[in-house]
Amino acid sequence: MDDSLETALEGVGSRLRSLRTDRRFTLAGVSAGTGISVSTLSRLESGQRRATLELLMPLARIYGVTIDELVDAPATGDPRVHMRPFRRHGATIIPLTEQAGGIRAYKYILPGKAAPSQPQLKTHEGYEWLYVLSGKLRLVLGEKELVLSSGEAAEFNTRVPHWMDNATGDSVEFLALFGPQGERAHLRARPAGSGRS
Repeated sequence: MDDSLETALEGVGSRLRSLRTDRRFTLAGVSAGTGISVSTLSRLESGQRRATLELLMPLARIYGVTIDELVDAPATGDPRVHMRPFRRHGATIIPLTEQAGGIRAYKYILPGKAAPSQPQLKTHEGYEWLYVLSGKLRLVLGEKELVLSSGEAAEFNTRVPHWMDNATGDSVEFLALFGPQGERAHLRARPAGSGRS
């Protein structure tokens, strides 16, 4: 087998793990969405199982990436970035970075809704930064609740229970950066009720 192909296939496991954790999927959730068993997914991510086209196709679909991205295929000279939006919990999420692992950037679009949602706080490893492009974003961090308006930013450790959604019935658009623990953007948000409403 060609050395470059062998190297590309060896890196599939770590890319699959990064994609899954970046999107906050569980192995069970990916298994349910692809029909691939949890044990096979675990072996793929750990490098104990070699990736095949039959396994990569449903994984590329659920992660919203191309098979070329999964295997880190060499560039073809086309300078365009081919990012595919995906939907989760009603939100449209547009990846803005190509590489799996490290800091990842996304644009979120949350459509307007008639009634506010009940917060469902979650935690995970890493650090998160938000910047609101338009609308108002409701951010719950532990026992604190913030409303971020257009042009405002926040940063927080994702081990703190957190949740976000529309603060009003209108749509909201924001940028989100996810990074490994310890890397910070040094941006802060104003608590709800102070300054602009």
